Amino acid sequence: MIEINRRSFLRGAAGATLALPWLESLAHSEVPPQPAQRLAVFYVPIGVVRRGFFPGEQDAAIPKFTSSQEEIARETGLKVGMRPLKELTPTQQPLEKVKQKVTLITGMDRFYKHGSDVHAQCASCFLSSATAHAVKSSVYPLSRTLDHIIADHVGEKTPFRTLELSCNNHQDNKESIYFDNISWYGTGHVAPSIRDPRKVYRRMFGTQENQAYRDITGLVLEDARSLNRRLGRADREKFAEYFDGIRTIEEQMDKLDQIKNEIGKASVKEPDNSQLPRGQYIRLMGDLMVAALQVGLTNVATLMIGPERWDTPMRYESLFDKPMSHHQMSHNQNKYLKELLQVDRFHMEQFVYLVQKMDGIREANGTTLLDNTIFTYGSGLGDGATHQYTDLPIVVAGSGGGQLKTGQHLHCSDGTALANLWLTHAQVMGLKLDRFADSTGPVQQLLT
Repeated sequence: MIEINRRSFLRGAAGATLALPWLESLAHSEVPPQPAQRLAVFYVPIGVVRRGFFPGEQDAAIPKFTSSQEEIARETGLKVGMRPLKELTPTQQPLEKVKQKVTLITGMDRFYKHGSDVHAQCASCFLSSATAHAVKSSVYPLSRTLDHIIADHVGEKTPFRTLELSCNNHQDNKESIYFDNISWYGTGHVAPSIRDPRKVYRRMFGTQENQAYRDITGLVLEDARSLNRRLGRADREKFAEYFDGIRTIEEQMDKLDQIKNEIGKASVKEPDNSQLPRGQYIRLMGDLMVAALQVGLTNVATLMIGPERWDTPMRYESLFDKPMSHHQMSHNQNKYLKELLQVDRFHMEQFVYLVQKMDGIREANGTTLLDNTIFTYGSGLGDGATHQYTDLPIVVAGSGGGQLKTGQHLHCSDGTALANLWLTHAQVMGLKLDRFADSTGPVQQLLT
C-alpha cells in the first residue's frame, strides 16, 4: 500500500500537481498534526471614509482635500483599552456575521517620510514601517517587509515561501511599482505581485496551456479514484468539497475568458481588464489565496485589493452604473461621500467573504483554517482626503492558533506604532524579535 499524507501530490495525465488538504483516513498516526500557523494580509488602498468606519466619528466634519500628509486631531470619545466589539459602524456592518472572530484596532499610527508622494508610501511601506533614519539609501522608509521576515522563519516548510497577489487589473501602468506592491524583499527590491488569476492558478497547480488539458481537476480525479476508495465517509466529503472548490475557481476563470472571447467575436476593441467586475475579481484572487493556505502551498500570503492613486475607473458591480475612480472620489468627499461609503462597505464585504470561507475549512485537530491564521485587513491611510498616516483602519481576523483575542475592539493610546502590531504578528508566528522597525513592543492586550 502506498503511503500518502497531506503533503503528497496527485498527478494527472497533463503533468499537473495538486496538494491535498488534511485527510484523517490517510494519517500515519492516530494523533493529528498540529496545524501550521498562517499569515495573510488584505490591503485596501486610499484609506476609508472615517465617519463611516470609525466609532465616534459619525458626525465629524467631511474633510477637505489636502495634497500632503496631514495629522488630524479627532475627538471620538473612545477610551484607551480593550472592550467587547458590540455596535458596528455602517462600513463595519458586514462584520456582524463574523464579529466574534475578529478584533477591530483603532488609534495606530505610521511614520511618514517627506520627500515622496504620500500614496507611494501608503502601500509600499505598510508592512515595513521603517523609520526615517533606518533607511539611508532611499527616500522611502522601506525595508524588508513583515511577510518576508516571517517567511524567513516558516517559508522553508512550504513549496512557496510567500504568495503575493494584486487585484490591479489595469493595463495602463501609469504609476511606479511603489503604488502597486506591499511586499518587498528589501529596500528597492520588490516582490512583484501577480495580477492575473490564471497565472496564479498555473503557478499553484501546474496547469498546462494546451486546451485539451484545461480541466485539470477532471484529470487528477481519474488518478484519485483508487485513493478515494481508501477514505472514510467524512474524508470523502472533504475530498469532494476541496475539488469542487478548485473546479469552481477554474470555472470562474473560464467565464472571464469567455467575456474576452465574446468581445472578440463582436469585432470591437477589447477594453482593458479594469472593466471586469471588482467583486468577482477580488473573490477569485481571494479563493486562490485561501486554497494555497489550506493545502500548505504557502503559509504567508498578501492580497492587495487595488493600487494606490490609479485614476483609471473601475467597474464596481451592484454599486454604480458606470466605472468609477476610487482615488478621484476620495479627493472630493463632499461630492462623492455616498459613493465612497459604498466602496468602503464593498471592500469589507469581500474581506468578510474570505473570513467566512477560512472559517468553513476544517483542520486536522478540529479547528478551522481561520483559527490558525492571522488575517489582517488594513490600509496605509487613515483618510483618503487628508492623506493622514495616523489612526489607521485595522481589523484582525483569526486567533493565530488561539494566541490572539477575538470579538474585541482595541483603541490604542496616541502615538502607538503600527509596527507594534506587526511585532505581535511575528511573535504569534513563532519569531523571537525584540523589535520590528519602529515598534516599542508587542501589543500585549491582544495576546491571550
